[in-house]
Amino acid sequence: PILDWDYWVALAGRGFGKTRLGAEQVLDWVDKGYRRIAIIAPTTADTRDVVTEGESGILTVAHPSKRPHYEPSKRRLTFPNGAIATLYSAEEPERLRGPQFDAAWLDEIAAWQYPQEVWDMLHFGLRLGKHPQVVVSTTPKPIPLIRSLIERSKKDPRKVVLTTGSTYDNKANLASTFFTQVAQYEGTRLGRQELHAELIDPRESGIVR
Repeated sequence: PILDWDYWVALAGRGFGKTRLGAEQVLDWVDKGYRRIAIIAPTTADTRDVVTEGESGILTVAHPSKRPHYEPSKRRLTFPNGAIATLYSAEEPERLRGPQFDAAWLDEIAAWQYPQEVWDMLHFGLRLGKHPQVVVSTTPKPIPLIRSLIERSKKDPRKVVLTTGSTYDNKANLASTFFTQVAQYEGTRLGRQELHAELIDPRESGIVR
């Protein structure tokens, strides 16, 4: 059965597969008939290097027969069936003023410069289709927007679906040397946040290094 969710929030550690999750969801939307998709990443470089051309980005993940035409100058991915995904930098919330969408993928919102402003501008434009959906993929930080999404998922888990996971959940697909290098962060606030996707209480003492 098709899940009737409004938001799918993936809070997970580095290397978990969050980018792959977002890319696959965009491709699923295209297959299901969604026509105008917003993809928002922290910077313009991220929209190109991570969500579009990255190892887990849309161009890499898509089947050759369904791979979109990428126009960097227009910040646009046009799929063979006519669906269009437009790329936005979270540094420029005003660019979301005007366009309309029926779905959106929000990548690494914890790293956005203006998270609430971008969130607000996006939602004024989510007015196409029968059931607009939003997928959020991010390593968690205790910013108000993430805390709000977690609370909403507790109140209505069918509408706000929360997925959590650690870096170690995807260990089989990551370099063994990576885990040797990050072992030094185990037990630290930074390791708890970046590897285990723990939402660190900002009142907790100590300095993240």
